[in-house]
Amino acid sequence: MSLKTETTADEPAEAVGSPFGLPAFRWFFTGRLVSLLGSAMTPVALSLAVLNASNSAGDMGAVLTANTIPLIVFTLAGGVVGDRFSRRLVLLLSNLGAALTQAIVAFLLISGNYDLGSLIVLEALNGTVAAFTNPALRGIVPDIVPKPQIQRANSVLGSAKNAAKVLGPTAAATIVATADGGWAISFDAATYFVAAICMARLKVTGNTPPRKASVFVSLREGWTEFRSRTWVWTIVASFGVANYVQVGIWTVLGPLIAKERIGETSWGFVLSVKAVGVLLMAVLMYRITLKRLLPVAQTCAALVGLPLIALGLVANVYWLAASAFIAGLSLGFYSVAWETTLQEQIPKNMISRISSYDNLGSFIAIPAGQLSAAPLASVFGASRVALVGGFLWIVLTLCPLMVPSVRGLRHEV
Repeated sequence: MSLKTETTADEPAEAVGSPFGLPAFRWFFTGRLVSLLGSAMTPVALSLAVLNASNSAGDMGAVLTANTIPLIVFTLAGGVVGDRFSRRLVLLLSNLGAALTQAIVAFLLISGNYDLGSLIVLEALNGTVAAFTNPALRGIVPDIVPKPQIQRANSVLGSAKNAAKVLGPTAAATIVATADGGWAISFDAATYFVAAICMARLKVTGNTPPRKASVFVSLREGWTEFRSRTWVWTIVASFGVANYVQVGIWTVLGPLIAKERIGETSWGFVLSVKAVGVLLMAVLMYRITLKRLLPVAQTCAALVGLPLIALGLVANVYWLAASAFIAGLSLGFYSVAWETTLQEQIPKNMISRISSYDNLGSFIAIPAGQLSAAPLASVFGASRVALVGGFLWIVLTLCPLMVPSVRGLRHEV
């Protein structure tokens, strides 16, 4: 396929306004949008399809876990690859790999040839591909968008991601109810193929660093750069502990408390309201400009603890929904602010590796939090654990503001 010359981040942009003025960003956004739509459908579709085919919750858990574990195991390797090779090439190959694995999964489910072992292997491969995709995704934005447009680029990318999260699960459930989960997964495979075509259309020059160092040396260099930036590792460390607290309570104890106090339908309403808050703020971030973007975002992040406190106080559905909406707004703000700050402050040849350490540190404790939530609730009570967890989240997310390099960090307006 011949490649058309595209505008890159190193070339002057006629207007600082919209990143859509750059052909490279338009191709990238299109690829991300279609793949996000498919990916948002997959967890629901895969869960229901495996459950329908096997009638076993154990099979469903095994398949989902097989996809999750490689994301943690290979995330550092993904960072090294994202900095050592062309990120455009990494995204092209990773989208093709994801398309192939999902297409085979869809075939097995649609044809009635369900096999647990095959699905576990395929989903493990899919998770491995994702581990290499994520660092390259964060790293390529500064390659194709000038610095003044990075925040707006992250705003529209975040809006697309959150809109997909709102629409995807409903669409997947509808397809499963009317046809079969395999068809939803086949749609996901098709979106990855489209995304690969879009990545092939990108023209990114000068973003392939020399590959003289070994992989281990590259990892060590990434770690040195990561720990040398106090504002980065401080925030990552705080969220590593905070996510252990919050995710376990919200995903495990939240439904339990809600079922007893407000009902399952009301809990679904609360989750939807939170998702709308995230989406709304991601859209608003296209226009919001702050010199101290990250310090303000870090302060706002503390508000994510409010729904946990509301759960602990056994608030009615309206107070719980209101606190969830505020938390959603805070998450939408923080997500764009964090992406933008990393892409502005971290050298291009290091951003994928630092992103991989960020991902590992922020999320590695989440499974432990999910596993420990129920035992803690059985000892202290679910409401009490949620209440304490909410206050812990607030304290943990505000702690980085004690560090001068976090408080003093400025956004390149």
